[in-house]
Amino acid sequence: MLKVMFAGTPEAAVPSLLQLAGDKDHFQVVAVLTRPDAPQGRGRKLTPSPVKKTALELGIPVMECDPKEPSFLSALKATGAQAGAVVAYGKILKEDVLSALPLGWYNLHFSLLPQWRGAAPVQRSIWSGDTLTGATVFRLTKGMDTGPILAQSTCEIGQHDTSGDLLSRLADDGSLLLSAALTAMEKGEIDPVSQPQGSYEVAKKISHEDAHIRFDVPVFAVDRQIRACTPEPGAWCTLHAQTDIQEPFHVLKARSADSDDIKVPCDLKPGVLAVTKKHVWIGTATVPLELEEVKAQGKKAMKAADWARGARLDTEAYVD
Repeated sequence: MLKVMFAGTPEAAVPSLLQLAGDKDHFQVVAVLTRPDAPQGRGRKLTPSPVKKTALELGIPVMECDPKEPSFLSALKATGAQAGAVVAYGKILKEDVLSALPLGWYNLHFSLLPQWRGAAPVQRSIWSGDTLTGATVFRLTKGMDTGPILAQSTCEIGQHDTSGDLLSRLADDGSLLLSAALTAMEKGEIDPVSQPQGSYEVAKKISHEDAHIRFDVPVFAVDRQIRACTPEPGAWCTLHAQTDIQEPFHVLKARSADSDDIKVPCDLKPGVLAVTKKHVWIGTATVPLELEEVKAQGKKAMKAADWARGARLDTEAYVD
């Protein structure tokens, strides 16, 4: 039985923790390393990470100390862990930590490495228009996502997938991949393969400003940006209506308008709105984008047509 230290923080790491903890024939999760409780919501109440909540429910000891602290190494060795499993932990592990466990540390990364190394591989793959992605289990080294690969699995990116949709599938599939790779590693049945040398796209974290929707580009590019930024950090734009009203809102769901539909106003300029009882269109550099679901600031998500009625849009309304 392999004794494992599990490091992870967000919801995407929970399936892997459950998989390893549930396979008692092969694994013993001796402790969980996660980020400290963080303020959330309007009240900024300190809230435990999804991984911490799950670990406590499973009765697994939780460590929230910074791996850079001098006391961490002794605490890590005291757990008796033979190997570490990392899924979206959120902090870089230094070389002294990586070498502290006899069998090393192994990371589940949500891309087909070496493509999309970095913090936001799922979002960047959608934004770039990829049709295929996957998950990779590799041994952690001092480089960013550059260690030798143990296993990979592929996953198609659907035409309407958001980053949330895709990440959920990859998290479930990746949990099985991680479990299988660690089992094979312990038995000596797998030979890690070095990643090929070359220049590859880096999946930089998407900021709030990155998620500001552009409408002066073709509709397919607008669609990709919205899906890549949903649910986090949230694709947004600003409504300009009734001369002096400027109201930011999030676009949760949209699609390219059907150019064969005679009802679609195909001559809309980028950012200009056209509204009917059941439809809300926004002009792009090509065909309009139809809004399906939005969330105004401080309000619940709603159908775009309902939002438009409440917003009392005038004929000069536009977004940017």
